[in-house]
This record gives sequence, structure tokens and C-alpha cells, in this order.
Amino acid sequence: MRSQILEAAQGKNSKVLVLVGFAEALSAPEVVWSLVDEGFEVIAFARRGRRSSLHHSRYVTCYEITPPETDLAKGLAELNALLVSLATSVKESQRVLFPLDDSAVWMCGRVSLSHGWTLAGPSGVNIDLALDKSVQIQAAMDAGFKVPRTFLAETPRDILNNNIAFPFILKPAQSVLPIKNRLRKYRTWICGSREELEKALNEWDGAMPLLAQPLINGVGEGVFGLATPGHIRAWSAHKRLRMMNPHGSGSSACISQKVSEEFIAPIEKLVSTAEWRGLFMIELLRDASGVAWFMEINGRPWGSMALARRQGLEYPAWNINLSIGTTVTIAEPLGAPGIVCRHLGRELMYPIFVLRGPKSKALRKWPSFWKALRDVVTVRRGDFLYNWRRDDPKVLFVDSYYTLRDQLSKRGR
Repeated sequence: MRSQILEAAQGKNSKVLVLVGFAEALSAPEVVWSLVDEGFEVIAFARRGRRSSLHHSRYVTCYEITPPETDLAKGLAELNALLVSLATSVKESQRVLFPLDDSAVWMCGRVSLSHGWTLAGPSGVNIDLALDKSVQIQAAMDAGFKVPRTFLAETPRDILNNNIAFPFILKPAQSVLPIKNRLRKYRTWICGSREELEKALNEWDGAMPLLAQPLINGVGEGVFGLATPGHIRAWSAHKRLRMMNPHGSGSSACISQKVSEEFIAPIEKLVSTAEWRGLFMIELLRDASGVAWFMEINGRPWGSMALARRQGLEYPAWNINLSIGTTVTIAEPLGAPGIVCRHLGRELMYPIFVLRGPKSKALRKWPSFWKALRDVVTVRRGDFLYNWRRDDPKVLFVDSYYTLRDQLSKRGR
């Protein structure tokens, strides 16, 4: 087995403290376990008043701050104060700040990195690349990806006056946006008719621009890697088996696959042009004719990190080592095709969403409830679970409970 060595300046003798957040991120438990297994000391910051599975892990302590969705200025001030407090009270000689979700990427790019803190996430102009989908689309087009025809709308009139052909999708141009001292996210609408479009426009408050794209029916795929100076290492890929909500959501089950050669050159060009460093995910949608369309870039740990780790791909730990200049050995070949990983809470929700039925006339192909139920209850030898660790078992069960509770409460509203 051939080995690749990440370029580095020093060895791994110094102790390292890693502050991760937000604790509520889907990938948080797997990220923490990856870091702990590498020997790092891990602390998490969490949204005050919102419990997560990470609060029940034996491997991490959670410090709560004001949610940026409630009071952005206060949340930023408290995160800054936490950085100062940890720097003065913890003995570790190296300290790393590692954002796990889009809100954390936005915040961590704006806190003070004094007192010896290093940011293991997007910085500078790459914060825009990580969070602004219009920036991502231009970068993808320049790199040679196939990108759906995209129209930027700032007002309802922009959409109505352009006579966009049905069906199409309206999605926020930015992952998060500060509005009136709150960091806000926006939903996505599928428009299969004039009636559905008018409903979407009535719900949209116009505070964030929207991207309009043709609705593409297909299977989601992801390509992952670790960008180092001059190279991309640890390539891997997966495709979705099921989405928790067939109307559109994250996956509840995914399967590893080989990285398609068609993605290598455009990803290398995109990463090189952006001078990106660290882990990344490229999300694609492959239609019925076999064409893979660019969807977005994730510049922080992705939800299916469990699948990567079941293949021996320790992206979180490698990302921290890269950020502090530590030598890391990555063995090849990496990533084994055919490995399935399932999120228990989302799998249990999947038949419920299927039973509810499609919310748009544009979704003509809808899963059968009985097939959905059979798929969920069928467990094959070799299937793995998200967020399961034998010596930290509470995490899986609490994570499943919170997933069911949160999703069912949304349905109730």
C-alpha cells in the first residue's frame, strides 16, 4: 500500500486544544470522535437552550453561547469571550477553532484569532465561496462543471417578469445571512405551477435573494477531499440511497462509490483557483440521462461524515493536523465502494414523509410507502449507523430522539 505524506512543518508532540461548533451540527459527534482518537483535547460551543446529542457525549464539554439566530452581536461577543477564557485557562500550547456548520463558518470568520488561535475553516474570500451559492456557481462554471441555468432574483417581480418555465426550484442565494442582528437561513421552494409560485412568493419576505433553477430529478452524489498546497488528497465519493424527506432534504442513507474521473479536473481547478485549504465537499445531482449537475460546495464537515470514517477517512483529524502544520500519513487506496451508512432518526422519519405525500405537483415520482417501510426495516450485514460508538452509546439514542422530536414538532406546526 503506497503512502502519501501531507507537507508539514513540525511533528505531533505538542498538545492541541480544538474548539468545535456548533454542537448541534449533524456531523458533530463523528468529528469529535475523529479528533479524540487522534489525541486532541476537544471542547464544543453550543446554542444556549438547545440540547444536542453532543451534550451527552463522554468525550466533550459543551459551552453554551447565545444563538446567532436570536442575537448575532451577543453570540459573537460570547464566542470571542470563550476563546479568550480558554486561551488563559487551558494549558495546551496550540489552539484550533473548527466550525462545523454554516452559521459557525460565518461567525468563526469574524472572531478575533488572538491568543494563539488558528482557524481550521474557510477564511477571507473563501468564506464567500463557502456560503454564497451565487459565488459557488460562478466558480463551478469557471472550473468546467455542468451547472443548471440559474437566475438571481432579488424581488418577486424579477421572477414574474422572466416567465421561468415550470417546474423550477427557488433556493436562497446564501446559506446564512445577517439581517437585523440575526443570522438567518431560508427555505427552498419547488414550484410546479403558477399557484405554487404565488404561494412561495407570498412566503418569501425578500430579505435574501433567491436563485431560480430548473427542477432536476436525479440522485444526489458527493465528492470529498482534503486540499493541501498543490494537491488534493484522500479523494472519496458517495451517492444518496434515500433522503429523509423525498421533497428535498439531507440523506438518511448513503453508499460509498468510486470517484468518477469526470470530476477530477474541475474539482482540482476550482480548489486551485480558490487556493482552498482543508476538507471540502462538492455536491452534485445526476439526472436520468447520466449528466451530473453541480449543486453546491460545503467548506465544513458534511452530514455523512460517518460514512467517510467507516472507510478509514479521518477528514476532521487530518484537517486539524493540516491547519497546525503536523505531518499526517494517508494510506492508499482510500475509500471502499459499496459501504452503506444510515442515520437512525432520519430513517425512521423517512416513511412518515413518504406517507404524507408530495407537496408539489412537480414531484410526479414519489416513493411507495410500503417500499419505503421495507427499505428502512431491512438491515443488511455490513450496514453502519451514523453517530454510533460503542463506548459512547448515549449519543446515538439521544441523537435519534432529538431528530424525531424536532421533525415531528415541525410537522405539527
